[in-house]
Amino acid sequence: MQLIFGMIAAMKKMITILLAGGGLLMTAVPAQAAPVDPVRALKAKLVPGHGVRFTETTTLSGKDVTTLSGDVVKAQLLGRTGTFQFSKKGIAASDITAKWLDGAAASRRALPPERAISVGKVCYVSGGTWKEDLPKGKTWYRTEAFAAGAAGFQGQVINPAEPTTLSVLIKKAKKVRNTYTGTITFKQLDKASPWFSASIPLRASDDTKVSYTLTISSAGLVTRVVSSYPATGVFDTNEMDGKTITIDSRFTGWGRKVSIKAPDRHKVATKLNE
Repeated sequence: MQLIFGMIAAMKKMITILLAGGGLLMTAVPAQAAPVDPVRALKAKLVPGHGVRFTETTTLSGKDVTTLSGDVVKAQLLGRTGTFQFSKKGIAASDITAKWLDGAAASRRALPPERAISVGKVCYVSGGTWKEDLPKGKTWYRTEAFAAGAAGFQGQVINPAEPTTLSVLIKKAKKVRNTYTGTITFKQLDKASPWFSASIPLRASDDTKVSYTLTISSAGLVTRVVSSYPATGVFDTNEMDGKTITIDSRFTGWGRKVSIKAPDRHKVATKLNE
């Protein structure tokens, strides 16, 4: 009998140890973190005096009219690097350098690099198509028409540093793991995005559809934007029929300190040579 009581006591003790151990195992497993809201993550980075950097390449693809076989040809048109400086609501300033690549030079003379500095609603452009038209002694042209310079017409149409724009893009997209993929029209972008409206103020068709993919980091911040749309949506010419413009942008350094200032006023022209 004592042997039986001893066995029962030992079993109770073992059960107690197992239960305690199980409890320890359960508490040792970390809870799965909730997905980070990209819009909330962006707003947390909108601190005056801080910003984000980007690099991008614009590619034109489609049937080349000079290729009798009708092969699909891709030409890199534009490369840009830039910085956005934040306000509490979005973008307060930008500094962008654009270089036309070999693909663009094939159909027209090569252009020097263009630099565009925007502060508020005023933009200062230098180089590029502006260089030959600037008055003597001036290196910048002041305008309110081109927030991203002439290169803006071939640059990224989607700006993930605008909370309202990002919110619309997220709502219209399908999420798969760490990417959001969707479509949006020029008209919808124009309504949501001050950046789009200022970068491409003149467009051939507001019904043009933009396909986009946003890649999100574990912190909920956009690290990459790839967008594409029919080239005739902006440039309605026979040369652009059947062509697609694709822009691939990479974003780094969210929240880094940034200081963008207007150029020396003595080097700024308000009129171009005729």
